[in-house]
Amino acid sequence: MSTAVRQRLVAPVWQVTRPARPVRVPGVVLAGMRDSGQAPVDHRLDPHPVLTLALACGEAGLGIDDEATGRRHRGSLVTGLGFGAGGAARVRATNVEWMQVRLSPAVARAVLGVGPAELESSVVALDDLWGARRAARLRERLAGAASWEERFALVEAVLARLSGAGPAIEPELAWAWDRIVAGHGRVRVEELADELGWSRKRLWSRFHAQLGLPPKRAAKLVRFDRAATRLAQGQAAAGVAADCGYADQSHLHRDVVAFTGVTPATVAGEALVATADMAWVDHVPRLSARWGRPGHGHSDLLRP
Repeated sequence: MSTAVRQRLVAPVWQVTRPARPVRVPGVVLAGMRDSGQAPVDHRLDPHPVLTLALACGEAGLGIDDEATGRRHRGSLVTGLGFGAGGAARVRATNVEWMQVRLSPAVARAVLGVGPAELESSVVALDDLWGARRAARLRERLAGAASWEERFALVEAVLARLSGAGPAIEPELAWAWDRIVAGHGRVRVEELADELGWSRKRLWSRFHAQLGLPPKRAAKLVRFDRAATRLAQGQAAAGVAADCGYADQSHLHRDVVAFTGVTPATVAGEALVATADMAWVDHVPRLSARWGRPGHGHSDLLRP
């Protein structure tokens, strides 16, 4: 399924294609991105509650400028949880095709070879994680594929192999992450700890170590992601604040400015790549669905 995503209500910038069927790898959402605009792409990169793997489908890779550090990144890239907070990163590209792979932090270590905590709020070249030869081989295969569906099948097979062979997080933490995502960030850390039978300190330390963020920060990021998507759809800020669990519109305003560096009105006037049918939390397979609630027959196979 393809849709045109507009930037600032002018000519279409991205032609977005999603797989015809859901990805079978838990914690993963795929999308094909093609720059279809007449002018170079230049837009703000907002933070998300996922790690994003941007796979180049040819020689011209995606470009990300980290204005906080002054560094420019090109090619196949990986952005960590919360990268772009404060509006200090921009996506710049011209005539480029790439695949967006959104990874739950619960599967990131298995797929990438490093944990989310090591990539928090940063962007790195895929060559540095997988090795230049391996990354180049995948880029060549993606460039030679006859269709987006062929590319999706190729990447899904790679991700399935990596996620099945790599180290995984504790099932309790997969369940806690799913609870935060399913609740759109409107979950209290105390409730999670109580349901797990853990202390808050134990939950905080293990969650942070294995998922890359403290649970409260993770919930805040998930809530913001949902609110930003609705603002970009044109929904009124007051309604978004109420629906997304903010105390009031001022609370929403503070969160949006902290995460993006701009006001909710500015977010509402700029279409995001993650539009309604691309919203990660609405499509990602639940990681803990196969194990059930911790303590109720879940498998120990996922323990490190």
